[in-house]
Amino acid sequence: MSRPHGVHDDDLAAEFTAIRPRLLGVAYGLLGSVEEAEDVVQDAWLRLGRSAAPEVRDVTAWLVVTVSRLALDVLRSARVRREEYVGPWLPEPVVDGADGADPADRVTLEESMSMAMLVVLESLSPAERAAFVLHEVFGLSFDEVSRAVGRTPAACRQLAARARRHVSARAPRFPVSGAEHRRVVDAFARACRSGDIAALLAVLDPDVVLRSDGGGVVRAARRPIVGAARVTRYIAGIQRFGDYRFAPTTVNGWAGLLRLRGDKLAGVYGLTVSAGRITEIDAVMNPEKLRRIR
Repeated sequence: MSRPHGVHDDDLAAEFTAIRPRLLGVAYGLLGSVEEAEDVVQDAWLRLGRSAAPEVRDVTAWLVVTVSRLALDVLRSARVRREEYVGPWLPEPVVDGADGADPADRVTLEESMSMAMLVVLESLSPAERAAFVLHEVFGLSFDEVSRAVGRTPAACRQLAARARRHVSARAPRFPVSGAEHRRVVDAFARACRSGDIAALLAVLDPDVVLRSDGGGVVRAARRPIVGAARVTRYIAGIQRFGDYRFAPTTVNGWAGLLRLRGDKLAGVYGLTVSAGRITEIDAVMNPEKLRRIR
């Protein structure tokens, strides 16, 4: 991390380093991209040096608001690119311990920032997403949210309320514990490995949805696959002709899977579990989104 021109205070640099993972978490929650989040946080650090840093009373608050504003600008411009994306666009997964990054460069994820949550957030407007992430996830006051979003606190309260209703409507019906989540994910991996169709059907919700993101670079389903029978056929086909295996990992704070072909990473699976069955499978296979994962 380079020090911005005009910043000579070691305490200021130390404070920034300490809160950097949280700033990355805020930006990632708004953007769904670690690379874009890192760019935004670095930009905020450079702007701190250009803004007469000694005059900033609360450095943490200033940085959170600045990072949020910058991320919101990036998100608005990214919407057009994502509409032109080949197939479903999925967020870049955060795989614990697999990026080799320095602790100060890692994203601090809130528990709610699962792959499934980020997929839901993609359906919100940029302003709704910002209000929800900043207030509901990171606990900012509506006065702080208003400075980031550029609307009144009352308007931000309404944005957050609309977003909360939308998110609640798509939340798992029966949330499970981390241990139960891992048990179901492990059962899914065993069924895939053995090719046991009956076991695979038993672990999938009848209305399960599978989204695969190949970005037009690698082969993937261009539309979401819905229903246990269809998802089972799709997975069985991949396993039969691809010679893949699964390895357990943690994806965005929850039990997930790495899909490997030999020693090469071919995909990251984020899975949503409700009432003992998998309701959503988000498979990221775009190599550009897997570059950071070792």
